[in-house]
This record gives sequence, structure tokens and C-alpha cells, in this order.
Amino acid sequence: MDATSPNSQSRPFSIKLWPPSEKTRQVLVKRMINNLTTKSIFTEKYGTLSEEDAEENAKQIEDVAFTTADQHYEKEPDGDGGSAVQLYAKECSKLLLDVLKRGPKSKDRNVTSESKSGSLETLFDISKGQRAFIEADEAEELLKPLKEPGNSYSKICFSNRSFGLEAARVAEPILASLKNQLKEVDLSDFIAGRPEAEALEVMNIFAAALEGSVLKSLNLSNNALGEKGVRAFGALLKSQVGLEELYLMNDGISEEAARAVCELIPSTEKLRVLQFHNNMTGDEGAVAISEVVKRSPLLEDFRCSSTRIGSEGGVALSEALETCTHLKKLDLRDNMFGVEGGVALSKALSKHADLTEVYLSYLNLEDEGATAIANVIKESAPALEVLEMAGNDITAEAAASLAACIAAKNLLSKLNLSENELKDEGAIQISKAIEGHTQLKEVDLSTNLIRRAGARVLAQAVIQKSGFNLLNINGNFISDEGIDEVKDIFKKTPDKLGPLDENDPEGGDDDESGDGEDNEDELESKLKNLEVGQED
Repeated sequence: MDATSPNSQSRPFSIKLWPPSEKTRQVLVKRMINNLTTKSIFTEKYGTLSEEDAEENAKQIEDVAFTTADQHYEKEPDGDGGSAVQLYAKECSKLLLDVLKRGPKSKDRNVTSESKSGSLETLFDISKGQRAFIEADEAEELLKPLKEPGNSYSKICFSNRSFGLEAARVAEPILASLKNQLKEVDLSDFIAGRPEAEALEVMNIFAAALEGSVLKSLNLSNNALGEKGVRAFGALLKSQVGLEELYLMNDGISEEAARAVCELIPSTEKLRVLQFHNNMTGDEGAVAISEVVKRSPLLEDFRCSSTRIGSEGGVALSEALETCTHLKKLDLRDNMFGVEGGVALSKALSKHADLTEVYLSYLNLEDEGATAIANVIKESAPALEVLEMAGNDITAEAAASLAACIAAKNLLSKLNLSENELKDEGAIQISKAIEGHTQLKEVDLSTNLIRRAGARVLAQAVIQKSGFNLLNINGNFISDEGIDEVKDIFKKTPDKLGPLDENDPEGGDDDESGDGEDNEDELESKLKNLEVGQED
């Protein structure tokens, strides 16, 4: 039951910032050792540590910071790792100062035994290093800390280590002894490469050992569960009455498996996070998942991306989401909702005043679906920070509605409308909409049939924003002169302009009226005074 599964569609290349390489992690440890042992403002105030103490502390600090950031990355919708890197650095700095303030540490003290609040809540994590099988002898050694009397472990992560049957039997009594204190359990990717019969038995053992625990968070992702796997965890799932977070990503959740999930989870009244990314749920499976959503009135974060859901399933999910009035993050990317699903979704979005992040790329919305959604979001979600509607066949016909929506979102920090057909007309309207947005950090209008005029106005709209990070207008039809103009606009901050290597200055349809630069300038002139909010 290998957890690897190809993406349903290929995606444009993007740079992954997380995880850092082993070499990078070692360099950071050496830097922290130096900070703990050499003269600085902080060591003058709190004192230095010995080389031995500094090395031990630095390794533990890096380990804790990496774990914290890696867990954040797993839940990051856009998944580029940028925020994980920032969290990694922030946690290292915080823990480094804590160690200096504490002074030389005793051998029995452990950085991971303290949470941010200073309590004894502890994470036990064996997911580091290479993905590998784990057998009985190694399990005995690895799990020793969990057997120590009086330990305060309330969070365990067994991810990235594939448990065989004998290793599972070693873990069984240990987990059973801890289940009354456990709050978060991560069993993602823990049976990879095992034969189906063995994998199912391992899952049964873990489920029985943890049955009756009162968990807040359960992660069973990347296990290629299918219906058999979901039912193997039945004892654990049925016993959960207070779950707040449930992750079933990349689990082979088919129609039958989705029905099993709906059947086996008795209570989702406290559920805040529900994630089903990269499954083969389909329309019928979406109907089953909709039942779970309907029973989750406190849901704040719902992810059902890349799940092969069509129009019928999209309508069912949308109707279910109307009951989730606390929703903050919604990710439905890479499905086939179509216009009908988009219109149904727009009705649900009118109920979600607290939305901060909306990911609706690659849903085949077309102009009608996109316009319906934009018109609703314009009147709701005042705190919206992220809006993604890439790859939806949106043309300039829907640009006025999109622009009006965007103009109303003053807290917007990220806008992605790539892989549509907005052309210069749409790009200029979007440019007008974002002019007053001081929080904006990233705009992506790549692959939108944009020419010189649209590119120039977009560049001028973002260049003066102090916190702006990236404009991506690659893959368009910008002339060589237009490229030079855009680069000149960004000459003081070239790092804020994305690559332009896929731009095609010769591209465009034969019937385009803008063959010459004069026509592009005329279009810009006609649209530059357009007021956002105008609609035909």
C-alpha cells in the first residue's frame, strides 16, 4: 500500500523552499553553537555556554524548530514553504534566547519538553531522517522514551517510518498506556511499501491501541487507505467524540471510502479542520463527504482539492458548506465543478463572512461561474487575504466583476489569476483595482494573453507598494519593447519581478486588433480612467 500517487494534472514548475537540505540544517546548528559560545550583546548579559552544552542545545533547538515548521508546512495550502522557512528561523531565534536566559542546562532537561506556553506538553517525533522500514528491535529502542514513568508526551508523530507487524506489536502496549494523555496523533505515511494484508493488520493494531483516546488532532494522510484502510481504523474513528482536526490527504479515498468515513466518525461537532487533498473521491464520494461537512458547524479550514469532483459533487459540497458559517480557509482547487458548481458555490460563499483564504483554481468556472463568485465575495469576507482563481477560462468579459471584488478587499496580500484569458483589457482593470492595496505582496497574472500595455500598467500598479514581493507576468505576449519597459520600472528592485523566459513576443491570434504598439497604447488610454465597479 505505497503512499505515492501521481498528481492528476501537471502543474507549472515552482521553487520549493521547504524542507531545507541536511547541509543547511547542519550549518544552522554550527551557527547557533557559535552564538551560544562567543561574545555578543546577549552572552554578555546572560553568559556563554560550554562547547558541549552549546552543541547539545543547538541540535535540540534545530530539531524542535524543524518539527514545528514541518508540521506547519504539511498544513500550508499553497505549499511553497515560504512561511515554513520563516517559522523555522523564528523558532530557532526564540529557543536560542530561551537557552541563553536559562544558562547551562542539566543533562535531564530537554528543549522539546517545553511548549510555547511553558507547560510540560511534549511532542514525541520519530519522523526525521530517511523514509525507512522499522522492525521490532528498532521500535523497542526508538519508543523507549514513551515507556518512561511520568512522561508528559501528549503529541506523537510516527510519520515517515513504515511499521511492520512485529514493530506494531511493540508499539501496541506503549500506545495503550498513553492513550489517556494523548491529544495529537500523526500516523501519516506509516505503512508505506507493506503488503496490503500486513498493512491492514498494522492499522488494526494501532486503532485498537488508541481506541478510547480523546484526541484533538488525527492525521492518517499518505497511507493509501482506500475503504479497507478506513475501516481498519474503525475502532479509533468510532471512539472519537471531540476531534478538532482530521487529515485524510493522499489516501485513495474513493466513493466507498468516503462513505466509510461518513459512517465511522460519529461526531464532528467540534471539527475545525478537515482536509481531503489528492484523493479519487468523485461525485458520489463528494456527496458522502458533504454529509460530514453538514455535521461540522464549527469548520474553519476545509480542503478538498484534487479529488476528481465534478458538477454534481460540487453542488452537493457547496450546499453543505452553507452550514459552515465560521469558515476561514477554503481550498477546492483542481476539480471539475464547472459553471453549475461555481454558481452553487457562490451561494454558499455568501454565508462565510470570516473567510481569509480562498483557493478556487482549476475548477472550470468560466466567466459565468467566476462572475457569480466574485459578485458574492465582493459583498462578504471583508478580511480576505488570499484569492486564487487560476486556470478557469476567465476572459475580459468577467474582468469588471473580478476587479470590483478585488477593489473591495483592502487586506488582500496574494492574488492569483494566472492561466486565464484576461488580455490587456482585463489586466488593466485588475491593475486599477489593486492600486490602493497596501498589504498586497504577490500578484500572478502569468499566461493571460497580456501584451505590452497590460504588462506596463500592472508593473506601475505594484512597484510603489512597500511590502510587495513578486509580480509574475511570465508566459504572456509582451513585446521586446514592453519587456524593456517593465524591467526599467523594476530596475531598483529587480527581485520583485518574476522570470520572463516563457514570454512570447510574437504570440497572439491573427485577428488581434493590437498588432502595433499604437493600438496597445490606445487600449491603455481608453481603460486607464475606468472606475472599478463598472459592469455592463
